[in-house]
Amino acid sequence: MIDAKDNGSIIQLFHVHKYYGSKKALVDISLNVSKNEFIFISGPSGAGKSTLLRLLYLGEPVSEGQILVDGMNLSRISRKKIHLLRRKFGIVFQDYKLISTKTVFDNVALVLEASGKKRKFIEKKVRSVLRTVGIEQKINALPPGLSGGEQQRAAVARAVVGIPKIILADEPTGSLDSDSADIILNLLKNFHAHGGTVIVATHDKELIRKAGGRILHLKQGHLYFPG
Repeated sequence: MIDAKDNGSIIQLFHVHKYYGSKKALVDISLNVSKNEFIFISGPSGAGKSTLLRLLYLGEPVSEGQILVDGMNLSRISRKKIHLLRRKFGIVFQDYKLISTKTVFDNVALVLEASGKKRKFIEKKVRSVLRTVGIEQKINALPPGLSGGEQQRAAVARAVVGIPKIILADEPTGSLDSDSADIILNLLKNFHAHGGTVIVATHDKELIRKAGGRILHLKQGHLYFPG
């Protein structure tokens, strides 16, 4: 077993493999992510980007290898403590994953309710975060009545409201126009500027060009580090 030590890294992967039957989705991935780093994982569809992100929050288990997240060895976490791991993450999906029958307020508030926060705190915090992402006026709207850009801003609000240490964004601008994509990128950069770690999986070269940061490349399950 590998011991979790604070060496400046918030995420470490050691020879990680992921198989689906005989298919190799990820092959021998080793990676260090520093605290407050902004990383892009690029690559075509099917390269393994989404799979890699899911492994980090135990959305799926690794087939081989080990992962450390902020001092927690994922191979040692009991089911009862998985929620402690997931509180370290805020997750932004391409398809938003908002609950269509709940208002924007309720979608964002779910994170705080799950952690046992008091109602008065939740109301103040959710309004503050929605103001930050620019959709406070949509607080009582249902997701189907929002534009794609507004839904993604609500998703970003939900991701950051619990003040996670790490944001994972899986193709967060893939279905957005360029103006909406710029807004989402700026929100992620703002989170990073306040000390958070950001990992974005994307095939959008323009998004990467605008943001800067370290770029990794996945191809057929193999991770490459461009020079």
